Amino acid sequence: MSGKRIAFTGGSGKAGRSAIPYLIQQGYEVLNIDLTPFPDPDAGVFTLKADLTDSGQCFNALTSHYGFADYEGPHNAGPPDAVVHFAAYARNMLVPDNECFRGNVTSTYNVIEAACKLGVKKIIIASSETTYEVCFGQGDLDYTSFPLDEDADVNPMDTYAISKLVGERCARGFARRFDADIYALRIGNVVEPHEYERDFPKYIADPKLRKRNAWSYIDARDLGQICDLGIQKDGLGFQVFNATNDTITATVPTRQFLEKWCPNTPITRDLGEWEAPLSNKKIRDVLGFKENHNWRKYYNPEQ
Repeated sequence: MSGKRIAFTGGSGKAGRSAIPYLIQQGYEVLNIDLTPFPDPDAGVFTLKADLTDSGQCFNALTSHYGFADYEGPHNAGPPDAVVHFAAYARNMLVPDNECFRGNVTSTYNVIEAACKLGVKKIIIASSETTYEVCFGQGDLDYTSFPLDEDADVNPMDTYAISKLVGERCARGFARRFDADIYALRIGNVVEPHEYERDFPKYIADPKLRKRNAWSYIDARDLGQICDLGIQKDGLGFQVFNATNDTITATVPTRQFLEKWCPNTPITRDLGEWEAPLSNKKIRDVLGFKENHNWRKYYNPEQ
């Protein structure tokens, strides 16, 4: 798949600014579609400014040149080989709830519709860990069961998570209609390299801080690998994958930890000794994900 073109929406955000460089290293050509420039001017990423809640801008953005050098070639711009859609309001409380819903749902619908009608057969969209109900739920909630996996019947109460579930439902319908592969990544708490030393000491010292993230995370660079694996893996139709790293952010084994800190939540199967409660078993088994950036490589709680 290297050498093919990816339209990556929202690439200037926290997840994209690490994922896009990884994809470029794998040989892809990437167009960043965003409202703000890519933060690293030396990354070789062209940013096309577009409001994806406008369907006309969305269709046009997906048939754009990837830089001015493309005008030197013999062909007009056409659709990409794959679309990665990360553009969204990243959480609640950035804008009023109705705008969060409108922006996230409309942009996701527009991107999926445009890509499918342009003949793109591989689309990856960003869903969220928040769909598992607790992250932005009101009050001190318990999860329905551990491990959290993609087959759970999720019923979040907050606007952001609901917008992500609507995006998943749009993806499912369009994948069926157009016989396309659309993979929804329920992305865990994204951690950038500089955040390990800054944040993990307090996470380990006060486990309650991580309950809303199910004591799980995804390294931003490993998220780039997941996007690459999803682009390469054909023929799965619509799929939901938890996008998390392998291990719990705790210093005691997972079952022992959960029995102490979430005693009212049933554990439905045997857990790996250090398995993340937001389980990435499916993405390891189906896409072949192998993490490169375990948190213990960057913060040693024993020191």
